[in-house]
Amino acid sequence: MSNNDFDEFVKNLQKEINEKELEIFNEHIIELFHDPKNWGKPADEEITISNSYKGPCGDTMRFFLKIENGIIIKANFITDGCGASVATGSQTTLLIEGKSLENAENLKPEEIDGALGGLPEDHKHCAELVVRTLKNLIEKYKNNEI
Repeated sequence: MSNNDFDEFVKNLQKEINEKELEIFNEHIIELFHDPKNWGKPADEEITISNSYKGPCGDTMRFFLKIENGIIIKANFITDGCGASVATGSQTTLLIEGKSLENAENLKPEEIDGALGGLPEDHKHCAELVVRTLKNLIEKYKNNEI
């Protein structure tokens, strides 16, 4: 197989993958799992609190928050989950940055799902995972457990 043949094969394969993704997810979700916002662990001095939670689906979500005067200044995340978990983690950080802890604590899975333009039914649990992770983290922070 020549380099040109291989390049063409890869190009066609990527096109097929993109088409399959669009059958399942909308463009916003695909964008966030291919290029997640706020992905990764920041420097230690940029973290006020962090915690992880493993959901019933087996995916683990971890948030890293920088908090000043009750406001989430910066939110980052990592997950070992699927593309929908990456997209929900990313969307959640976008929703909570600049907001109060109370606002973040009251975030509902339906709000994340709506901001994503609708997760497929078999991936709605990803929004539950991020909410549980976030609520667990904020509760521990409020109780000075972290």
